[in-house]
Amino acid sequence: MEIYEKHYKLCSCDVDMYRRLRLSQLFTFTQEAAIHHTEILGAGREKTLDRGFLWVITMQHAEITRLPEYDEEITLTSWAGKTMHVMFPRYFEFTDSKGECIIRGSALWVLIDAKKRKMIFPDLEGISIDGTETGREYRLPAPIKPQDTDKAETFTVPYSFCDINGHMTNTRYFDLAEDITKISQGGRVPKYVYAEYSGEARCGDKIDIDLGEGDSSVYLNGVRENKKVFKLKMDY
Repeated sequence: MEIYEKHYKLCSCDVDMYRRLRLSQLFTFTQEAAIHHTEILGAGREKTLDRGFLWVITMQHAEITRLPEYDEEITLTSWAGKTMHVMFPRYFEFTDSKGECIIRGSALWVLIDAKKRKMIFPDLEGISIDGTETGREYRLPAPIKPQDTDKAETFTVPYSFCDINGHMTNTRYFDLAEDITKISQGGRVPKYVYAEYSGEARCGDKIDIDLGEGDSSVYLNGVRENKKVFKLKMDY
């Protein structure tokens, strides 16, 4: 199956106080779709997790026309792009019940050695995924350029934010961003969201965050012990 498709009816746990899909849940949907589709395409846990290799996202972004609301039915379509040396592109779209595309985006995945915490070369390990071209591919994410910041905070990674890979899962960085920015809490919906993951943070680790928040954008840069962890940007 070259194209993966899944239907959702949004539950109360999927949405925020404004009854709109949480950004963290949006990317949880796309992440789970990528994992399930990868298994279908022949690169499941027998070739990866069971051999000590972990799938991780290095960058992802999305363009949002609107966020679906509580009790709304939506469809997620996801497909793999052509492998780029050590990176596995992944594309996605969300459509509403009328078939209109309301969210689209892309992500770059890599495989790392669970013990060494370093990237592996998939070809050397016999791991490959056949990519698909649909003509609807959203542009691939790129590194986020540094922005001006005017605030600083320290965040301690809680147990509940950690995933199967033993570190803070990528989707939770969106929860973190919304928890510390006024523009998000005011109910405004971003038009574009960008995320870059340069390192990892484990349970109990402290992340030093530089924050820049304006009328039309939010920027976060997180480091741990002077090592890059993540950057996140949201444009409104």
